[in-house]
Amino acid sequence: MRSELYIDGTWKPASNGETFEVINPATEEVIHHIAAATATDVDAAVKAARRAFDTGGWPQKTGTERARYLRAIANGIRARQAEIARLEVLDNGKPFPEADWDIADAAGCFDFYAGLAEQLDSHPEETIALADDRFTSRAVKEPIGVTGAIIPWNYPLLMASWKVAPALAAGCTVVLKPAEVTSLTALELAAIADAAGLPPGVLNVVTGAGSVAGQAIIDHKGVDKLAFTGSGPVGSKIMAAAARDIKRVSLELGGKSPFVVFDDADIDKAVEWILFGIFWNQGQVCSATSRVLVQAGIYDKLLARLIEETNRITIGNGLDEGVLLGPLVSKKQHDQVIAAIAAARAAGATVACGGTRPKGFDKGYYLRPTILTDVPLDSAAWVEEIFGPVVCLRAFETEEEAIAIANDSRFGLAAAVMSADDARAERVAKAFRAGIVWINCSQPTFTEAPWGGYKESGIGRELGRWGLDNYLEVKQITRYVSEDPWGWYIK
Repeated sequence: MRSELYIDGTWKPASNGETFEVINPATEEVIHHIAAATATDVDAAVKAARRAFDTGGWPQKTGTERARYLRAIANGIRARQAEIARLEVLDNGKPFPEADWDIADAAGCFDFYAGLAEQLDSHPEETIALADDRFTSRAVKEPIGVTGAIIPWNYPLLMASWKVAPALAAGCTVVLKPAEVTSLTALELAAIADAAGLPPGVLNVVTGAGSVAGQAIIDHKGVDKLAFTGSGPVGSKIMAAAARDIKRVSLELGGKSPFVVFDDADIDKAVEWILFGIFWNQGQVCSATSRVLVQAGIYDKLLARLIEETNRITIGNGLDEGVLLGPLVSKKQHDQVIAAIAAARAAGATVACGGTRPKGFDKGYYLRPTILTDVPLDSAAWVEEIFGPVVCLRAFETEEEAIAIANDSRFGLAAAVMSADDARAERVAKAFRAGIVWINCSQPTFTEAPWGGYKESGIGRELGRWGLDNYLEVKQITRYVSEDPWGWYIK
């Protein structure tokens, strides 16, 4: 396991020598120590990225040249996939099959953006038709510059890939700050990039506290763009800080996503997708469909099946065979989710199942998957993101009622609808005020498709060609081509 900062192509300890603990959430044991970057370290990383961008030649490389590095990184991830997935489990707690899937997706993300980098060579500029034939004009895309990428702890390597891969493909350089509680695989990404021969300064990884290392990236005048995934309150602070220097920002923030199930839906299929929509990754998913609206005609039967299947979910250490629900990522997160369940009960909600530590798990941040019913629409459990294995269910009568309740949220990241009536499903999908909509499923995520939200769920889009556009500026170049003088002042 790596423990040092990766700055300007070299590994080094924090400038003050300080480290922080890495805790395995399944056992609560300290398994490693990692360098805690200071503002001085961040300054060195930004300056290295600045040199690599301004004078190091990275933006001047062709897309095809940059693609070779991206593909080498993808191959490096695949070559160590099982090893890195195991580190992800030790760091985050998720079941190994989930982590293995994440790592494969991360490699695929680098491959995908390698392809888009090559396409930049094929379409370097766009000719603009003008009304005045004395001029020609074209639009070209150029990399924004130095990117400060700050990522969350729920999908450590995958979230890093969502930012690093398109940024490098565009010709940007990057200072990456992983979440303090899950930094192990970001450091391995740096090692893989180094082995791939990525030029010094193009990718830098600084680990440490968000209040120190993260804030230093946000405030640094050498950073041209901030890319952040995390909570709404932190995103708001980043926007405010970025406004001082008019930094470019892209924000993927929280969600409280609805899942509307109509009474013509197959109940077993609906239960499967409800489970996947909220208990995958222990519910620590920004797009989790945590507000489930079930039409009254099947509500009781669906709830009974959902409770039955929820109680059968295998809980345990993510490295154990057959485990489908691991521990929450940290004691802080565990305590917050437990407090949210208690607050929901106090507000009048019923805990239909779960809500407590599973028997036999005295160590580790474990929680039984939880179903809340009778949840008041104005309660925190219905309105606020819990970010744990907790789902709220309530019945509805009409399509119009379901849409109104679904859209009554300050968030707008994702939404899902399930119905055998295709016309109704499409109608409801269009009515949702959300950036990601699923029909007859929940949570499938594809590198090729745009990812991002409406309202307080963020600004901008990741993934697909939209993710590449996040790291590109558009420049107009106009030329006067007439042989005749302009003749405005000089006649």
